[in-house]
Amino acid sequence: MNMLAQQQDLSTLTDRYQTTVPSSIRKVLKLQKRDKICYNVEPGGRVYIESAQDAPDPALGAFLDLLEADVTANPQRLSAFDGALHDRLSALVSGVEVELDAELSPDDE
Repeated sequence: MNMLAQQQDLSTLTDRYQTTVPSSIRKVLKLQKRDKICYNVEPGGRVYIESAQDAPDPALGAFLDLLEADVTANPQRLSAFDGALHDRLSALVSGVEVELDAELSPDDE
């Protein structure tokens, strides 16, 4: 017997190409009203959905892929992070407080 049972459910597209996510799927993804979902399409055409809160940031993924390619192609560019650079960077930001969850001001957007 397969220990990893696949969950499957159906929904219908309306004339406006809208659908309701079935309740069993909403429960699995822990979706609430107004939550966003992310669609992931594989090269073969299979589509997966996941909660957008759990979805990876595509810009970050592209950046990390670029970084990986550069490190692989140019390993000679890697160098140790020295203590003097750490000290200079620490001096630059000492006393600066940042609230990461704060709204951006219109000047910052």
